[in-house]
Amino acid sequence: MAKEDRGFASMDRSKQRDIASKGGKAAHQKGTAHEWTSEEAREAGRKGGMASHRRKQEQQQQTPDGGNAGDNTGNTPESAIGTNPNPEQMMGTDNLP
Repeated sequence: MAKEDRGFASMDRSKQRDIASKGGKAAHQKGTAHEWTSEEAREAGRKGGMASHRRKQEQQQQTPDGGNAGDNTGNTPESAIGTNPNPEQMMGTDNLP
């Protein structure tokens, strides 16, 4: 028997749902099922919204070549020097009389 042919994940979705439903009903009858308070539900929803928002922002920052356009890794030419160079030095005007 192959590994992928065993276990809960290999069952069809309707069979999984039936088994999970029985487990949930049994936990409620026994009194061990978790019941969310409104505060817990609010906090969980807030965390989910923040994670979703963060993922969307990260996707928008990625450039087409797979890198990040706004990454703060310090790999810019200015950060390699340690300070931002003087604009006059960049233009080569420091040699003028």
